[in-house]
Amino acid sequence: MNIEAYNKLVQECKQHHVTLVAVSKTKPVEDILALYNLGQRDFGENYVQEFVEKQQQLPKDIRWHFIGHLQTNKVKQVVGITELIHGVDSFKLLKEINKQSAKINITTNCLLQIHIAQEETKFGLDEEEANALMLEFENLKMKNVNIAGLMGMASFTNDENQIRKEFQYLKSLQAKLSTANRQLSTLSMGMTADYTIAIEEGSTMIRVGSLIFGERKAS
Repeated sequence: MNIEAYNKLVQECKQHHVTLVAVSKTKPVEDILALYNLGQRDFGENYVQEFVEKQQQLPKDIRWHFIGHLQTNKVKQVVGITELIHGVDSFKLLKEINKQSAKINITTNCLLQIHIAQEETKFGLDEEEANALMLEFENLKMKNVNIAGLMGMASFTNDENQIRKEFQYLKSLQAKLSTANRQLSTLSMGMTADYTIAIEEGSTMIRVGSLIFGERKAS
């Protein structure tokens, strides 16, 4: 673990009022606990089973972010133990989160995942789909889910201009989808390779793993 890099990152995030989500997927609970003891409270997990196991073993004041692709049949496992679900990419998934949240009488915070990258492999909504989802969400008056903002992943490229344009587009979409009654205040964009650009372009939340914990070991 790179404590020096972590401390520098914390200072940078404080300076720009950005939330740092430490991406702890595949990392042992000992590493998470070490970071927790330094004051870190926001952690991000990608895999439901791993996330649930860690959540049971670690301090209850950790704010867990589910940042992976969530399947509808696994929603009930993460609702109630998750601070924020980052990757809502369909109305079907949003409906299921609302349904499972209603069962335990809570409101679950979510982000809409927007496809901003050039790669076709990444999940996410386009602008038209995001607009349609927001309209349907409001028409159905879902009370047990809160759309708090947007999330996006930039292209995996060394072209900083391309990355910057993609982040700028996500920021502009945040403004378009927000209304007087609906403030999408959270903008989750930026990872280890591009978080500095993301912060410059208005990110309010970055998801950083390998810079803090070191590269993931190949399975």
